[in-house]
Amino acid sequence: MIAVIRIRGEVGVKRDIEETLNRLRLKKKYSCIVIQSPKEEQIGMIKKVKDFVAFGEIDDVMYKKLVEKRGKKDSQGKLKPFFRLHPPRGGIKSKESFPKGVLGNHKEKINELLERML
Repeated sequence: MIAVIRIRGEVGVKRDIEETLNRLRLKKKYSCIVIQSPKEEQIGMIKKVKDFVAFGEIDDVMYKKLVEKRGKKDSQGKLKPFFRLHPPRGGIKSKESFPKGVLGNHKEKINELLERML
């Protein structure tokens, strides 16, 4: 499972990047999606927006926590496809690429960032 969290806001974003973020359902800052089994097209979209999001592989325990604390249901009782998160406790070091900052591929360390944002 891959978790993708939008870190950067909406100001000054190019149109094609904004459209890709909307297709990934990452419309607002600190929103998160979880892709169970990513397709090649979804991986390509994530690579395109890597300078605006943090992403990595999450484990089952973190996914259950995420659904418990931040999962919302729509009018038909289904789980919504995105999660709204808090800004990370302790703040963001820098909006640069990982490991100096928050953006980019965190691999398994995305679990630590998600824990701070629940």
